[in-house]
Amino acid sequence: MDFRGASAEAVAALTERLRTAVSASTADAAACADSLFSVSQTLRREPALRRFATDGSVPTEAKAGLVRQVFGGRIDDISLEVLGDAVSRRWTHSSDLADGLERLSEVAAVLSAGDRSASLSDELFELRRLVDHNPALRDALSDPARSTADKAGLIDDLLASRTSPAVVTLAKQALAGSYGTVSAALSAYRTLAGEVRGELVATVHVAAPLSEQQAGRLVEALRRQYGRPVHTNVVVDRGLLGGVRVEIGDNVIDGTVVSRLDDAERRLAG
Repeated sequence: MDFRGASAEAVAALTERLRTAVSASTADAAACADSLFSVSQTLRREPALRRFATDGSVPTEAKAGLVRQVFGGRIDDISLEVLGDAVSRRWTHSSDLADGLERLSEVAAVLSAGDRSASLSDELFELRRLVDHNPALRDALSDPARSTADKAGLIDDLLASRTSPAVVTLAKQALAGSYGTVSAALSAYRTLAGEVRGELVATVHVAAPLSEQQAGRLVEALRRQYGRPVHTNVVVDRGLLGGVRVEIGDNVIDGTVVSRLDDAERRLAG
């Protein structure tokens, strides 16, 4: 999700409020993840409600009163307070309110992992690879003929107790969120999990497994280059022949043998 202007400011402020509100309880964070995602879905289905909630000409008290009337008793108290704050703020586009609440639900899910948050990026990375490399599973999760509840059941059967509840929550949100595909959603969640911990996340492609010393040197080099900690997930691709390819968001550092051979071939052809 790409927020700009007033919406970016609103999401940043609401994220800090949410983090403070759930800092003492992973259970509160988990409840907010479910509640805020539910509200975002409702706002997408109800454009009139969304427009009213983001209309700058409507008094804040009226908007807060309406959301309490609609959602009071349906969501937890922290989420209701965050929602009341959200409708009091300016949004660049009406749709940004629903997107912003979905983003907040993702942040809450990451925070609900508590002590397991350090491994969240790894779990999301492995789940995405599982989906990407299993066409039958990918098709089942994207089949428009299957209900979201049915797909959520597949997630439960697939993950069971093998991963953290936060990953299960996010995987289910991926089924109905705004990312288009489960794979795209999981990739975005992995990046967000790093951001919540103050890290960048990188996918490292190598021709052979890295030793502990090599991995340590790579992580330190990336930290110096980007000025912040970098969490890496390594993919072994024998077709690279040698070298390293690092992907961090849209940035790619390609030092593989295959890349150098391709460059040489292009220069010769030119």
